[in-house]
Amino acid sequence: MLEQGFAQIAQALLWPVLILVACSFVYALWVAGATLMEGLQRRRPGYRALAGHADKPLEEIELQVVHQLEPLRLLGRVSPLLGLIATMVPLGPALQSVAAGQGQQALAVFSSAFAGVVLALAAAAVGLVAYSIKRRWLMAELVGIRASRGAA
Repeated sequence: MLEQGFAQIAQALLWPVLILVACSFVYALWVAGATLMEGLQRRRPGYRALAGHADKPLEEIELQVVHQLEPLRLLGRVSPLLGLIATMVPLGPALQSVAAGQGQQALAVFSSAFAGVVLALAAAAVGLVAYSIKRRWLMAELVGIRASRGAA
């Protein structure tokens, strides 16, 4: 009884998780484009992402940096978990199909399950790369702001 309840809850989670995987993949594509555009803008002399914060306290600027980086960090960490859920939920019914001798039906379930994890891992990879790049850029700007305030 309890096992059936868990299986039904897991099956109910499949569609929301697949939608979240798709959203995270689309967001990762958007993040990749935004990071490339920011990289091009940073080639111009004097470009600063934190330029509007010159008169704010350092703690507030640091909080703004964390606020800018948090969505990328979450994308890199949560996407693989969603991919794992998207893979594991269909495996139970697929294994039951294999046991019942319906290999073709199980193969279709396996391929869709693995597509979810591939998209989720791709989103996570983009998120982690963008996070690292943006973190380096923002930390360099923060060090520059600290240095300029220390010299003043």
